[in-house]
This record gives sequence, structure tokens and C-alpha cells, in this order.
Amino acid sequence: MSTSTTVLAAAGGAGEHRTLIITLFSVFVAITLGITVWAGRQTKGADDFYAGGRSFTGFQNGLAISGDYMSAASFLGIAGAIALFGYDGFLYSIGFLVAWLVALLLVAEPLRNSGRFTMADVLAHRLAQRPVRTAAGTSTIVVSIFYLLAQMVGAGALVALLLGASGEGARRWIIVLVGLVMVLYVTIGGMKGTTWVQIVKAVLLIAGTLLITILVLNKFDWNLSHLLGAAADKSGKGRAFLEPGLQYGKDGTSKLNFVSLGLALVLGTAGLPHILIRFYTVPTAKAARKSVNWAIGIIGAFYLMTIALGFGAAALVGSKAIIASNESGNTAAPLLAEEVGGGAGSTGGAVLLAVISAVAFATILAVVAGLTLASSASFAHDLWANVIRKGATGEKEEVLTAKIAAVVIGGISIVLGIFAHRLNAAALVALAFAVAASANLPTVLYSLFWKRFTTRGALWSIYGGLVSSVTLVIFSPVVSGNPKALFPGMSFDWFPLGNPGLVSIPLGFLLGWLGSLLPQEEADPRKYAELEVRSLTGYGAH
Repeated sequence: MSTSTTVLAAAGGAGEHRTLIITLFSVFVAITLGITVWAGRQTKGADDFYAGGRSFTGFQNGLAISGDYMSAASFLGIAGAIALFGYDGFLYSIGFLVAWLVALLLVAEPLRNSGRFTMADVLAHRLAQRPVRTAAGTSTIVVSIFYLLAQMVGAGALVALLLGASGEGARRWIIVLVGLVMVLYVTIGGMKGTTWVQIVKAVLLIAGTLLITILVLNKFDWNLSHLLGAAADKSGKGRAFLEPGLQYGKDGTSKLNFVSLGLALVLGTAGLPHILIRFYTVPTAKAARKSVNWAIGIIGAFYLMTIALGFGAAALVGSKAIIASNESGNTAAPLLAEEVGGGAGSTGGAVLLAVISAVAFATILAVVAGLTLASSASFAHDLWANVIRKGATGEKEEVLTAKIAAVVIGGISIVLGIFAHRLNAAALVALAFAVAASANLPTVLYSLFWKRFTTRGALWSIYGGLVSSVTLVIFSPVVSGNPKALFPGMSFDWFPLGNPGLVSIPLGFLLGWLGSLLPQEEADPRKYAELEVRSLTGYGAH
């Protein structure tokens, strides 16, 4: 029996444990679907479908933001990256956490005051409606699809491990199944259903991660130094496992790649569409600010615990077993859960594996629902209602369009996810962050804080950041030129960096500035003054 087969068989234990695992897993999924159906019955119109009726408190929205943000990349991808690359893998945790300071200080409150349903609402307040809504809607859909890829990859790896299914064919069918369930979440539950699922999932994820952390630290007598030492020894890399350079080397290109990744992680959060629309689900700007404060605390605690997840997996499971199960390390956390629960074949190991896998799957479903909702809402509200139909549409038509868009976007994500299964989930999310930081963030910040910003500047910023970041990703080592690439048999990786942020983010800001300063178009100072008052005070906000 091959190593891969052994690992997959061990993941489920004996036949009776496999039944137990699948039963527990199914119960978790059924509960979340039940919540979605219940919430769907409370959804009456566009305000409910897009913004949950703005009925959530700051604490509830903080939990939901945490649930939306702590994705498959956070739970599966980061744990795998740390387990395989040590110190360099932990950089994802730091970047994802620090990013929230940008969202809190610059975006949360003024965005809540200035918009209604989508990011484009803020831009359209002072700029030409149709062109900026077209650009913002396009960018939202592209960023969401990049992010959705990561969730599909995580789901394929997780459920394949859970069911003991090996081979690419099984993963492909699993990705199709996840995509179909994702569409159900959005079309039935809307924002209310999605939010409640995210709240439940955040509580379960924190509880599950805390349990594993306690069990891991207990095995090492609550001595973090012993844990790190054991992880370094088991990794086969020795002290280098705990030092910079294992994944991002010390040559010039590697250092630039690290800086590029850091920029994307820190600046990307404030431009993510599914995070931005969460600020519209609370009744006031004060509640939006409070929700971000809660999110920072919850997310901060979680990312600190990823130290135990990643280094614990390296020390107790070992990199060879992790790679044999999933070459990108996406199954490190579930394998660790089984190990600390009692080991392969034990009832305790099977139960903990089932619980953690179910939580991880709920994580994926909650995040993909949020992403699909953000992109379908942007298509229906921005592109269909305001650009194509020019405002001549009712709420029912708009919501129906959003549901149809969710089906189409889900289908695109399924097809792309089938090809992306070799990639690490955290690395895929970092690409989404780079696109968001390049196309969305400059436009949002300029619109809120620069009175000379014009429609031309917005279009140049969005399209320039979007095209440059996506183009550089296509010609990067992520897509071709190495065995773990999207297309491993091809080689057109002339751009040396794995993340485009170092080039595309400054370019997005530069193009927005340059486009606004060129002659023949001037900003309307009255509209900016009105937006400034609304963003700072909340006067006239929805």
C-alpha cells in the first residue's frame, strides 16, 4: 500500500469509524442548511437579501465578519503552510491579522455611512454612475472568483480526506458538490442566512481550534519551546524550520516575493468585496466600528492559535504524512485533530477528525456563500439594475437576477476549482488579496478622502489594477513552470514573483492619481463635500 493510500485510510480509521465520521459531518451540514432555510423565510426584499435588513448588532456582525474572514485559507492553508515551511508559513497569519488595522482605521465607518449595498454605491455617489458601477462590478466578480478558488481547493482536499477518497476524479466531484451546496446557501438564505451561518461557524471554529491548541500544548507540557523544537526535528529541516527563508529564500527575487506577499495581505482586506458588504448589515456606523473591533479580537485569538495548529502538525503528524495526504498541506489541521484525539483507528481520533472536518467544511460553505452573495449582488445591483436596466427595475427582478448570477458564478468557480486543486489555499487567497488591493482599495480610498478624484481616475485605477494584477498572476509561477502550478506541463512564467502585489498595487494608486490630474475632467467639489459629510457623520446614510 502506498504512503498516500495509508494516510487516507488512516484518516477514517476502521469502517465503523468512517460511518461515525460521515454521520457527524452530515449533522453539521444539515444544521447549517436548516439555518439557511429558516433565514430564507425571513427574507422579504432587496434590503433583506443584500444587507440582512441591517438588523445585526455590532457583536453579531463582528462574529459574522470573523466567520467570513477565517476561511479555508486561514484554517487549512495556513496550518499547512506552517507545517511545511515553519516560520515563513506563519507570515500569512501575521499579514491577515495586521490587515484589519487598515480596514478599521480607513474604511469601516465611512463606507457604512456612504453606501447602501455594494462598494460601487460609494463611488457612484460622486462619480459618473454607469462607468464606475461597471468597473466596480467587474472587479468585485473577479476578486470573488479568485477567493472562491481557494475555498473550492480546501473543500476538495478536506472531503477527500474525510471520505478516504484518493485520486483527482474524486476531488473533482467533491468540488462540484461544494459548488452546488454553495449556490443553495445564497439563493435560499440571502444575507440573513449567510450571516447566521457565519456566526455559528465562527463560534464552532474558535471552539474547535481552542480544543486542538489545548490538546497540542498538553502533549508538550505547555512548553512552547518544546513544541517548536519537536516541530523543527520532525520537519527534517532542523533549525532552518524556525528561521526565515525556507519558503521565501534569501536571494533578491525571494525577498521581493516576500515583500509583495506582505503588501497584498496587509492592504487586501480593506478591498475585499465580501468583507466590505458586511459593514452594510448593521444599523449605524458606530455598530460597524464596534463589529470591526470584535472581529479584530476574535481573529487575533484565532491566528495566535495557528501556531499550535501548524507547528503541532509538523511535530506530531510530520511533513511526509501531510504531503502524502495533500501535496500543498491543506489537510494538516484535520490530520492533527485525529492525532491528538487518540491517533488513527481510535474512536477519539475519528470523532475529533469528524468534528474538525465538519467545522472546516462549514467554514468553507460560509465563506463561499459570502463571496457568491457579494459578487451576485454586485452584478444584480450595479451591472443589471443600474447599468443595463438604467434603474428601471423592481426589487423582485433585482433579487431574482442576483440568484441567477449566483448560479452562474458558482458554475465558473466549480470549473476553475477543478484545475486549481494542486495549489495551497492560503497562496490562492493571497492572490485574491493582491487583486483587491490593486483594483478596489485605491478607488475606495481616493473616493472617500481625495476631493480631486474623478471618474477617469476611478476607471484607470480599477481597470489598471485589475488587468495588471490578473495578467501578472497568469504569467507567474502560480500558473505554469513548476509541478504545483495550475498548468504544470506548460511554461510561460516570465514574471518571477508568486504574488503581483509589489507591482500592481502601486500601479493601481498611480493610475488613479494620474487619471484624476489629467485635463478635460474636473471633480465636482459639491458632491465630494456631501460625501465627506455623510462618510464622517452618517447624515443621510441608509
